[in-house]
Amino acid sequence: MRISIRHQLSTTPPAGSPNAVLQLLLTPQSGPTQTVESWSVEMAGIGNAERFTDAYGNSVHLVNQRPPEGELVVTIEGVVTTVDRHGVFGRVGPGPVPALFKRVTPLTKAPVSLYGKFRGSKDSRIDVLHALMARVGEVLHSPAQVQSQSQDGQSQSQSQGGPTAAEGEEVAPELPRPPATDYAHAFIGAARALDIPARYITGYLVGDEDDPAAFHAWAEAYDEALGWVGFDAMLGLCPTDRHVRLAVGLDGLSAQPLRAVPAGDGPKEIGVSVEVVS
Repeated sequence: MRISIRHQLSTTPPAGSPNAVLQLLLTPQSGPTQTVESWSVEMAGIGNAERFTDAYGNSVHLVNQRPPEGELVVTIEGVVTTVDRHGVFGRVGPGPVPALFKRVTPLTKAPVSLYGKFRGSKDSRIDVLHALMARVGEVLHSPAQVQSQSQDGQSQSQSQGGPTAAEGEEVAPELPRPPATDYAHAFIGAARALDIPARYITGYLVGDEDDPAAFHAWAEAYDEALGWVGFDAMLGLCPTDRHVRLAVGLDGLSAQPLRAVPAGDGPKEIGVSVEVVS
């Protein structure tokens, strides 16, 4: 699949800052699942940016703004061709040993209810990981607690079994499912609790009828036979040619696409377009 991407992010350093340093993890690399045809990262000062490969194998821009003035906008544009390998990324190039990705971080602490049933399983690792992906999706996408408003104005909580309405009541709609990052962190935390290396992946997703185009996140877990294999617990499937891989990290913080020091108002997404082109 040939995919065109345009993504804009911004951040505004605190007023009066003498300088600001921005780290950008916004450059994809060619590999088993994709070929980068063209790619550009544009912002003020990008011509003087330091470029290097970090400990996870990501391509990094380090941009110094002195002094920063107002909102700083980053624009990313490119074309990537993807192939569907049923989620198998494999073993590619030098990089950290898989055991590094057993390390639990504050964002990847999972409750035992997610992984407890898989302890001591006799199934293959791949079968366990597929079952774990289904379990994460089941838990995180279960009907949310909803509130109903009775005629006299008293709020009543409905159970997770689904809302029911007594005569004269209005039932709130089901809340939206958690963002992709929550699914990825839950899967990673549960896999690590089972002593399976797992890592956080950022990227882009081509939209369909159910899921719009978006900056996206999923997980990869390590299998001795296959190497790294992707699991998108939010969608309930292994990554396909709809997924464009961008950066790798222990969690969403270490793979954050835009970080600024001083942080200011934090990164904001202006817009993202992910389209299939001929």
